Amino acid sequence: MNILIKNISFKEEPVDIYIEGNIIKRIDKVDKTDKADKVDKTDKTDKTDKVDKVDKADKVDKIDCRDGACSVSIDKIIDGTGKAVIAGLVNGHTHSAMTLFRGWGDDMPLEQWLTEKIWPYEAKLTDDMVYWGTKLACLEMIKSGTTCFNDMYWHLDASVKAIEESGLRATIASVILDPVNSQSINDVIEPVLAAYKKSLDYNDRISYALAPHAIYTVSKEIFKWVRDFSKENDLLIHTHVAETQTEYDNCVKEHGMSPIRYLNSLGLLSPRLIIAHCLWLDDEEIQMLADNDVKVIHNPNSNLKLASGYRFKYHEMKDAGITVGIGTDGCSSSNNLDMIEAMKVASLIGKAWREDPTAMPAREMFRCAALNGGKILRQNTGQIKEGFLADLVLIDLKTPAFTPNFNFISNLIYAANGNNVDTVICNGKILMENKHVEGEEEILHMGNVIADKLFFNKNN
Repeated sequence: MNILIKNISFKEEPVDIYIEGNIIKRIDKVDKTDKADKVDKTDKTDKTDKVDKVDKADKVDKIDCRDGACSVSIDKIIDGTGKAVIAGLVNGHTHSAMTLFRGWGDDMPLEQWLTEKIWPYEAKLTDDMVYWGTKLACLEMIKSGTTCFNDMYWHLDASVKAIEESGLRATIASVILDPVNSQSINDVIEPVLAAYKKSLDYNDRISYALAPHAIYTVSKEIFKWVRDFSKENDLLIHTHVAETQTEYDNCVKEHGMSPIRYLNSLGLLSPRLIIAHCLWLDDEEIQMLADNDVKVIHNPNSNLKLASGYRFKYHEMKDAGITVGIGTDGCSSSNNLDMIEAMKVASLIGKAWREDPTAMPAREMFRCAALNGGKILRQNTGQIKEGFLADLVLIDLKTPAFTPNFNFISNLIYAANGNNVDTVICNGKILMENKHVEGEEEILHMGNVIADKLFFNKNN
């Protein structure tokens, strides 16, 4: 499908955006004068208007569909009047099917929360439960402007099916656990090898990664195997590291070194490694991450809710050259998947603990949540530019959050939330238009049905 988005605000200027297949093909400035009238007065036979492109190096005829005259094939026209366009947001760390756990086990310490409220019920999950939990997550992400996410969870086949149906882009990984060396290495890696083999047939929107859960749930031997298999097959590694002080203290007690140094001693630090949280680290460890081009995902809402820590050293990481993204974590620890809210919280908490109102500014938070996220997941997304993937989000400006609209990015981060999203396009396909996603009513219904079955053994 070829889509033309007409008269949409981009960088606070009106443009037309032409999507050909799954690629942003053209971005044209819109002349604020009524050029249609000028054309009619001067040459009734030529109804194809011309404007300068954003990139003036290569001028071409503007795509113009006035009076039905189009210079290229258009299958769908979207009127962008009263709306702004942003690149689709990239959720750098989540556990999608944990939407089913929303509100289950709140206001508890991390270790108690995991052992009493999470792991016992995750053991009861079925493919069908994970399928509907992932469908619910995809719906929530679409409705709040996320077009790509980095996922780590169980029952991978069910997740893949849900993501394929949703139309979103994702990097997915089944969790690798080996907490007390209770299993042989073969018992742990055989499911991973089977999942990797299946991933070779995934569609082009879904990528496979390896997900050793954390240093306190994975043995040295498994970490070393992950390191080697990742290198051999050029796979990303997605893990939790340096999330809590308890984790830090236990790592020092058990291994005689901090979590980052421990991973470094195992040879895990590499450009393929994506670390979620990374709160408890010093300047030397930041340099280790930078030297090895490790990527870091900041999860501000989860960190605050679980009281894991709040001093995320964004500026130190940025200055060292580390690529930082933003994530929501799962709905069991952050309660929603709204990346717009996550950007706001990241900025505000960063200003507060540094006692610096210029820290973590809105525009940088947006870059982390979009372009940096795309880079981290090796996707040509997160930026509105010709040749990039057509992952776009249209924001409704006719709302109090954007009134007045002196600074769009400021309003987006500090005033808006996911409810301001009007239309979502991923891979050139419209997933939501006028705030409605096809089939959303069934997904919401089944989310409640499945949660009742999981926690209360109800069969509605």
